[in-house]
Amino acid sequence: MRFARPLVRGTLIRRYNRFLADVTLEGGETVTAHCPNPGSMMGLNAPGLAVWLEPTPGPKRKLSHAWRLVEAPGGGWAGIDATAPNRIVAEALAARAIPAVAAYGGVRAEARYGENSRVDFLLTEPGLPPLYLEVKNVHLRREGDWAEFPDCVTARGAKHLRELSAMVAAGARAVMLYVVQRDDCARMRLAADLDPAYAAAFAVARAAGVEAVAHGCALSPEAVTLGAPMPLVDEAR
Repeated sequence: MRFARPLVRGTLIRRYNRFLADVTLEGGETVTAHCPNPGSMMGLNAPGLAVWLEPTPGPKRKLSHAWRLVEAPGGGWAGIDATAPNRIVAEALAARAIPAVAAYGGVRAEARYGENSRVDFLLTEPGLPPLYLEVKNVHLRREGDWAEFPDCVTARGAKHLRELSAMVAAGARAVMLYVVQRDDCARMRLAADLDPAYAAAFAVARAAGVEAVAHGCALSPEAVTLGAPMPLVDEAR
């Protein structure tokens, strides 16, 4: 997924109201940028961090920039755009570059299923059961090379796990794909201390036959692309 416009570097002043951030650009101008992330952004929202924004010009745009990347503390990149993983995965699905689901050629985004929900991708292939694929954005790192999910309570995420379990019970395949938008992590686990209910729902879903995989990302100010699979350890923090 290439960025539509060259990113510009700045310094984070504050992130507030969940979807807004004040940033001082390198030229000295201070702008309010859209923050496309409803989570806590633990560890990535501290004042003084170097951040990268994408200019978003247009007469219908209320804000002139959107926040995309953080230069992570200790080095490396972190992607904070929670909407990016679906676009990243769509490109990878088109190239059949995700080993766990590479057998499927038919891809339909935002298909209705479950309790008035839409699955991120419904995959089909003649001779194979339909496959329901949910995508989650991961950018939390608290220690070592561990990526963790979630970074705050996500009742919606637990609901998705229950709905995927129901699809398996109906004879379909279901896969939860965690997209780790960091290049300083080599493995992933659940942050059960931040959301015990999600960790419990994950254990139930896995026992019901829901598959779970994690992939890293290659990140730069030019693009974010899906990387190789990384170990997903069924071991909570």
